[in-house]
Amino acid sequence: MLLYQSSKIRLNYVAIAHTFAKIVIIMKKIFKLLLLLTILTTAKAQKDTSWKTLYRATPDKINNLVHTKLKLTPNFDKEELVGEEWVTLTPHFYDVKTLILQANSMDIKEVALINGTKKTTLGYIYLNNIITINLNKTYKQGEKYTIYIAYTAKPNNIPKEKGLQLENKGIYFINANGKTPNTPTQIWTQGETEQASSWFPTIDRTAQKCTQEMYITVPNKYVTLSNGLLKSQTKNANGTRTDYWNMDLPHSPYLFFMGVGDYAIIKDTYKGKAVDYYVEKEYATTAKQIFGNTPEMIGFFSKILGVDYPWQKYAQITGRDYVAGAMENTTATIHQETAQQDARQLADGNIWEGTIAHELFHQWFGDLVTAESWSNLTLNESFADYSEYLWSEYKYGRDDADQIAESAKQQYFSSGEKLDLVRFYYNNQEDMFDRVSYSKGGRILHMLRYFLGDKAFFKGLNKYLTDNKFKTAEAHDLRLAMEAVSGKDLNWFFNQWYFNNGHAKVSIDYAIDYLKKQATVTIKQNTDKAFILPINIDVYTTKGKTRTMVMVDKKEQIIEIAFTEKPLLINVDADRTTLWTKKDNRIGGTAAYKALYEKAGLYADRDEAISYFAKNQLTDDTAKTMLITALNDKYFGLRNKAINALDKSFITKNSTAETTIINLAKNDPKKLTVAAAIRKLGGLDNAADYKNIFEKAITDNSYTVAGRALNALSKTDLVTAKKIAVTLKAPIKGALKTEIAAIKYKGASEADFDAITNSFVTSDLQDKFQGLSPYIAYVGMLTNINLVQKALATITAFRDKADAIDINAGNFINNSLNTLYKTYENNKATAEILTLIKSQIKVYKIPESEE
Repeated sequence: MLLYQSSKIRLNYVAIAHTFAKIVIIMKKIFKLLLLLTILTTAKAQKDTSWKTLYRATPDKINNLVHTKLKLTPNFDKEELVGEEWVTLTPHFYDVKTLILQANSMDIKEVALINGTKKTTLGYIYLNNIITINLNKTYKQGEKYTIYIAYTAKPNNIPKEKGLQLENKGIYFINANGKTPNTPTQIWTQGETEQASSWFPTIDRTAQKCTQEMYITVPNKYVTLSNGLLKSQTKNANGTRTDYWNMDLPHSPYLFFMGVGDYAIIKDTYKGKAVDYYVEKEYATTAKQIFGNTPEMIGFFSKILGVDYPWQKYAQITGRDYVAGAMENTTATIHQETAQQDARQLADGNIWEGTIAHELFHQWFGDLVTAESWSNLTLNESFADYSEYLWSEYKYGRDDADQIAESAKQQYFSSGEKLDLVRFYYNNQEDMFDRVSYSKGGRILHMLRYFLGDKAFFKGLNKYLTDNKFKTAEAHDLRLAMEAVSGKDLNWFFNQWYFNNGHAKVSIDYAIDYLKKQATVTIKQNTDKAFILPINIDVYTTKGKTRTMVMVDKKEQIIEIAFTEKPLLINVDADRTTLWTKKDNRIGGTAAYKALYEKAGLYADRDEAISYFAKNQLTDDTAKTMLITALNDKYFGLRNKAINALDKSFITKNSTAETTIINLAKNDPKKLTVAAAIRKLGGLDNAADYKNIFEKAITDNSYTVAGRALNALSKTDLVTAKKIAVTLKAPIKGALKTEIAAIKYKGASEADFDAITNSFVTSDLQDKFQGLSPYIAYVGMLTNINLVQKALATITAFRDKADAIDINAGNFINNSLNTLYKTYENNKATAEILTLIKSQIKVYKIPESEE
């Protein structure tokens, strides 16, 4: 499932409040976080800590599911599901006389034993959402028996479980009566973690696997989607149709899926297997742009894993108001509606591509081989998280992948969560869906890959998948597979990273002895325990690079490296794979950072160097030159960083910098870089010189470019900007929508408060983050304290929701309140208003982040 996920999708947390251009990047990652983290519980808020002593064992297997057959008829009027089930089971080992099934908030009509054509009524007790069935005899291992259950599932009667942000209905009716404007009627299910039993009785445990049949009866106007293949469609006399879906390969109940709605189905293929995209009809023309890389992804993942896509088909469907980001139901992934993007949104890049890769990789890691318990969730989610890196590395290059990795590191570091990756103590299984299982787990796989080497790593994954296909596994199965292939004992690695918590925190110091021609690197670990860290240290001179491999395993470790020529740069953790926070006291000043940018040259190297150049751009000539060089970096993300880092006074005095930004604004192939350049030009004192650039860009096919251009124009010619804004035709989304609102706000009064605030509150997440700055600007002109109080309630509610997503997201919103306070302070507002705003500003202690 996608929480963080995310997304797909970039994030630079460090300067989140400093540049609006970065908000575009932040939006994409925060999307992922919201979608991923809407299912999170806030474990820290739990006052009851008794769970800390409750060991979460893998549930005992008493009966095993063999096959589940369902006949389902949704009742749209009542938002209920009328169902019949034939579930076949067999004792796991010991003899059984009873069967226990979960069935959440159902009316149980009949329970019977099926033997051929004979039906024998069975006694049962239905209490606390558990059906305890008295079997007709004692069954032994190997004996199969089939139970028939007639029932009605009533998801709206299910109370939300205490402590969970995610509802646990299992099945969701969206606009079932069709009366909500601009909202389609849909039905979709969500089984993870244990909500499958909210729409059919089952043993709702991840360790269970079975085959499946599903008959779905719906009005003719709707299409359906389920696991496996659509075998037949039968039209009924009452205007309905029954679709028969067959899944003849075993998978876990939480991966069962049913989707219903008025969708366009865009067809694709992979090696003769159907690859379909179910989207709202408005997005039929862009569905291939959104999901069209899926066949190539399937081929790529199949190749690197040595295990071809194992299922009968692959379909992806979107769901309105979907409760998470996306979910990897076997052969039938569902995505939150935000996956649907129009052509102008896609001009900036597909924000959902990483999520598409994430959920697809689950078809191997999670669906083919499933974590045997939620304690072992890393076997599902860490791999899905890492798939985003793998796909990006293959498709777009290492810079793109490394930006994902660095963002994920910061995501984990910012969480402050000191939890084991495999953990057997938690308050609720939903707690497992956190930054440790996702972001940290993905980075640990990355470390393991670099330690073993690609050949051994991917061959180990192949063995893990092959040995455990259609089964469940625990983390030790992964270790054993990797050990069998590599011949290395990996207990130290798994004990440190899987069965323990935290990460290394180091300081790195250097000394050069020119007489001995020896460099000394001292690495101090500032943690209670010393981590074992295999790292590479590269030393650069004018003659080239030498590499020293070191196993750091002490609290303080001194590494001596001989050289024949004075080093230009000593680069510790040269591959940038180690999960640590560091204070790297580099020597060599600007020359060392120049070498870091030019010679080391990985994304993280260049990113670090640009930060240094930016800090010294007004005082250091080399830093000035290098920052201008970075404006033409090969990777657009770093071009954007360099643009945003340029000081206005520096640009004013440096014609080369200004000329370069103009060229980027006109010609860069990446729309987000064009947008960043336009924004920078719009902030210059001579912005009016570029009015023609701004006016032309307002009609760009990218909402972001158009929005930035409109904003830049409004700073130089507000009248013209307003005239243009009212002529722009729908659809208007993203940054363009935000900037049009901002222009309207500039002429708004207190009488417009309700309309403006309602527009802000009802906007989607991305628009809300982008619209925060203009909304704050509008609020800053209010004098009515009652309206100020209402605005603060709106902003703090948004902040509190963001806090549950990520502390940096909440802090970003909190900083807007600081901006608001300063605005009122400068305008000499009443003490009452200032006190009111100050009372709503939180004090954040942002966890450490890697330099």
